[in-house]
Formats: sequence, C-alpha cells, structure tokens
Amino acid sequence: MDPRYLNPTQIIDSDHPTITDHAEETIGNSADPVEKAVKLYYRVRDGIWYDPYYPFYLPEHYRASNVLESGRGYCVSKASLLCALGRACRIPSRIGFADVVNHLATRQLIEFMGGNNIFVYHGYVEFFLENKWVKATPAFNRELCERHQVEPLEFDGREDSIFHPFNLENKQFMEYVADHGVYGDIPVDMLVAAWKAAYGKDRVMGWIKMFEKLGGTSGSNKETSRSDDLSFTRHLRPHNPTYDKECKLLSCPYGGCRN
Repeated sequence: MDPRYLNPTQIIDSDHPTITDHAEETIGNSADPVEKAVKLYYRVRDGIWYDPYYPFYLPEHYRASNVLESGRGYCVSKASLLCALGRACRIPSRIGFADVVNHLATRQLIEFMGGNNIFVYHGYVEFFLENKWVKATPAFNRELCERHQVEPLEFDGREDSIFHPFNLENKQFMEYVADHGVYGDIPVDMLVAAWKAAYGKDRVMGWIKMFEKLGGTSGSNKETSRSDDLSFTRHLRPHNPTYDKECKLLSCPYGGCRN
C-alpha cells in the first residue's frame, strides 16, 4: 500500500488531536474496517453542513481539523475531513476528483458561471476496503437532499457511493463527464487553476476578493449551521440585494439560492 494513503499531511492532518479524538468517538467499539468507514462517512455527511460558500483558495481552507472545527464545508473540504478520519483509523484513504454536469442548474447560475454548468474538480473519497478501492461522496447532508427532492447518498463500504443521475422526480440531475484521478493530498493550486480555466480568471479572482472582504471565511456563520435555513440559501452577510449574484459564488449544485 502506498504510504501516502495512510500518512498525515499538512492539509489532511489525520494525526491532529481533534481528528483522532473525533475518529475514536465515531467508530466506538467497531473493529471491522468496513463498519468503521461507514460510520465515518455518515458522521461527515450529516455532521458537517454542506456550505457552497466555503473558502477554496488556500491550503488551510481544506485542512481537516479546520473543517471539523467549522462544522461546514463544500465537497472537497468535506472529502478532506473524511479522508483524514479514515487515515486516523488506519484505513487507506485518498482523494478523487471528477467533473460533473448539473442538469438542474438555474439559468441565472449558469450565466454567473460564464455559461458553464460543469462543476470542475468535484471531490470525493476512496477507501481501500476488502482488497478494493470504494468511492464515498459525503458532500450533501440529509436535510439538504430532502429539501431538494434528491435521495441522500448512502454508503455501505462495499459499493461506490456517487451522485445520482436522477432526482426523486426522475429529472436528470448529475452526470460525470471527466475523471481527474486520485491524490494523496489536496492539490489546492491545481484546483484553483482548474476553476480559472473553467469559469474565467477574472471571475474566480472576484470570488476570492469577495472572500477576502469577509476575512477569508464563509459567508454563512457557524451559529446558524443547524438552523432551518440551510446555509446555501443564505446570502452573504450582511444581507444586501447587490449580493444576489455573489451569493452563488461557489455554485450551489442544486441550482443556486432558493429562498
């Protein structure tokens, strides 16, 4: 086994005390790696709020211990946390990336993304279980899925858990169109470069500048992360009608804000 998939990194800090403690608390008395991985998956899927406004341009934005502390993240940051928890439990874990087409994206969102409905470098985790790699996608918490008529992604540790092609209304939802391979760490510079190539350098730099105005943090605050209003439906604080476009800066996969 490649040691990169078991060892901590500066970003996937699986040796951080908060990560090891969280992993031990989550798995309890479980001894079977599959059972451990399943418990970790659901803890991240539903315990970490999906937040499309989570910062994306610096290594610390993906550091697993930071994501755990914040209680929120977008697909790649949540994958970083799940990967770290897996390694903390001595389960070989790595990060995978793929481009997905969101067939339910609103026209406004597509225009905001420069006419592009492809979400580049969507992140997921692969665990090595029972002599094979298994995909796990912890991005969307159950409450968010229920609100948008999408079945939550389940994970049994034996079959791949990837986005559904259709929602509960049988409308085409997510389509995988490109595979970017797997990594032992989060390639932050590569992610930002891919976003600039897909959505335009000026547009992405504008998103970064907006985050810098917010102090490099998410536009949603931690205290509201368990409120009835899901984080992706909130505009950047303080609320201002001029933020109606900026609030979609990280492109909610369900088509942008729906108040």
